Amino acid sequence: MKKGKIIAGISTAIAVAAATAGAACYKIACVSKREKKPETEPKKILRTELRKRNNAFLQAHNPEDIEIITPDGLRLRAWFVPSERPSKRFAICVHGHNCDGPNECSHLFPFYHYDMNCNYLLPDLRGHGRSDGNLIGFGSWDSKDIKQWIDTLVERFGEDIEIILHGISMGAATVMLVNNTDPQPQVKVIIEDCGFTNGIEEVAAKMKEMKLNHSADAIVRVANLYCKAFSKYDLEKDADPLGTMVNAKNPVLFIHGEEDTLVPFEMCQRLYDACPVEKEIFTVPGATHAYSYYDAKDEYDAKMKAFIEKYI
Repeated sequence: MKKGKIIAGISTAIAVAAATAGAACYKIACVSKREKKPETEPKKILRTELRKRNNAFLQAHNPEDIEIITPDGLRLRAWFVPSERPSKRFAICVHGHNCDGPNECSHLFPFYHYDMNCNYLLPDLRGHGRSDGNLIGFGSWDSKDIKQWIDTLVERFGEDIEIILHGISMGAATVMLVNNTDPQPQVKVIIEDCGFTNGIEEVAAKMKEMKLNHSADAIVRVANLYCKAFSKYDLEKDADPLGTMVNAKNPVLFIHGEEDTLVPFEMCQRLYDACPVEKEIFTVPGATHAYSYYDAKDEYDAKMKAFIEKYI
């Protein structure tokens, strides 16, 4: 009897610990954090200063503040800058987890505005930046929201526009999901920079980066129960660029830093191998997560330009 009580007590303690860890994991991964602590790493401090300059350059072009209302009633906002010369070419750049459009993507604005003469749309995903919401979609909701932004552009500028989707990190997963789920015919090219294979694997990678190597997979499975209950989507099934890649429609340029541990480098090769449409891959030796552009700007620009001009 006593032994049974001990076993029951241990089982209860394990269950409570798992539930607590899973809840904490869900909060870390799926609840947005708009206020960030100051950076302490020299490389990230430098990037913060570069972002400030890039954001100021973007704002100097007097971007239009536009918005959409989603079917579930959220107000999502974006900056829009028209092309230098009349153009039917559009670039939509999509940011990553716990970031926002300008901070993640304003460094791409000069390339798209001046080199490619693109109209430039820079949305803040739901739960991020200036947009409504407090939960993070890992691309599941976000891909549907980007499709709504595409519809908005088509309605305003015509059915003959041509769209480049360029995403970084979670934004890369988002644009892959758009491409894998019957995108509008105006979408012509996908550029994904350090996107993940699926939400379960990515959150597990984050936990492992936090040194929870032995229990990461189990914790994430519990966190996904919270995600399904409170966020109403499945990290494994609804945020799955790899599993849906068989349906990819448009050409994809895969970009990844070879020293990325947050979205492990091997994810890029698996995504590339699974992609059934025209594709290219560009990897940057020594680059960590979302640093490929900063570490190899000239090569990055040249690769993008050549790839886009093959299809548009």
